[in-house]
Amino acid sequence: MRNFTEEQNMFRDAYRKFLEAEIAPNVERWREQNIVDREAFEKAGEQGFLMIWPEEQYGGLGDRDFRYEQIIIEENARAGTGEWFATLHSRLVGPYIDNFGSEEQKQRWLPDCASGKKILAIAMTEPDAGSDLAGMRATLREDGDHFVLNGSKTFISNGINADLIIVAGKSDPDNNPHAMTLCVVERGMEGFERGRNLDKMGLKAQDTAELFFNNVIIPKENILGEPGHGFFYLMQGLAEERLIAATGSIANARHAFNLTRDFVMERKVFGKPLSYMQNTQFKMAEMDAEIEVLETFVDVLVARHNEGKLTVNVAAKAKLQASEIEWKMLDLGVQLHGGSGYMKEYPICEMFTSARINRILAGSSEIMKLIIGRDIFSENYNSNLD
Repeated sequence: MRNFTEEQNMFRDAYRKFLEAEIAPNVERWREQNIVDREAFEKAGEQGFLMIWPEEQYGGLGDRDFRYEQIIIEENARAGTGEWFATLHSRLVGPYIDNFGSEEQKQRWLPDCASGKKILAIAMTEPDAGSDLAGMRATLREDGDHFVLNGSKTFISNGINADLIIVAGKSDPDNNPHAMTLCVVERGMEGFERGRNLDKMGLKAQDTAELFFNNVIIPKENILGEPGHGFFYLMQGLAEERLIAATGSIANARHAFNLTRDFVMERKVFGKPLSYMQNTQFKMAEMDAEIEVLETFVDVLVARHNEGKLTVNVAAKAKLQASEIEWKMLDLGVQLHGGSGYMKEYPICEMFTSARINRILAGSSEIMKLIIGRDIFSENYNSNLD
């Protein structure tokens, strides 16, 4: 029995209806145009589905329980609307303003973000710097009564739609590679240009862009937190980012399992349903067990996160395992669908190509193993039997 309140179950039902009415009917069109309509954010905002956590004075409900975001992620997986990735806006980017912004900045930006009038993005990744933030080349230098931003970013989700973009730049690149400053770049700032809406393998409806900054003047009122502390601010969000990734991956795995189960029960081979074959039963039994174990683990970590006790290394374990199990399930799903699994008219096909990024984003599987490995061989390591 999962641990959701009656109010959260009602929220799930309402959000499911919202997806069926406003999001699912548009996903194919958004894939064709390679971008979600901005109106989708406003419709979600109008019904209170976009940003739950801000205090009411900033346009939210004032409830920071991560289970609300967990519901949103799971329902998007169930509805096949994962490319409507509002969680990026609401839970990956928005909290930077709440955690590090001034009261004036919160009042200036959060209400429009909660209503969907303004869309958020975060720009860290560069052509030569992904997980290695110290390799970042963009600079954000103080110059009198303002800062000057120069550099480029790539693979930026919401990069075309975004009105407010949190950008990381080095403030002292010659002496301290970890001295970074975060700023908010607003649509229309002089010297800020958007490049291509990148053509990706999957997640076709999600706009992903190149961004260019050429002597962009950043008022000091648009600096988030203390100058030079940006690296540490970015590190603080990693545990939740990886919990979000794990929640999405394991929900996708469960949806892929359900689709495959339905298919093999109907598909006949040599006069019998494919589900009668021992190989099918063994493979599906293995996946059901692996998925359920991870679902339970993720639920435990959500509760731990709500208590403020989720650590980066434990979140890395969840992200690693969930994304690998998701990929294993999708590969099996395509295989058991046979030729149909290679056809776009079957949801398993689109899910397969879109899920490939999940073993890369929010830190690749290899990076997760490095984090876990360093913890294992540190002096502070404890096993459950210690």
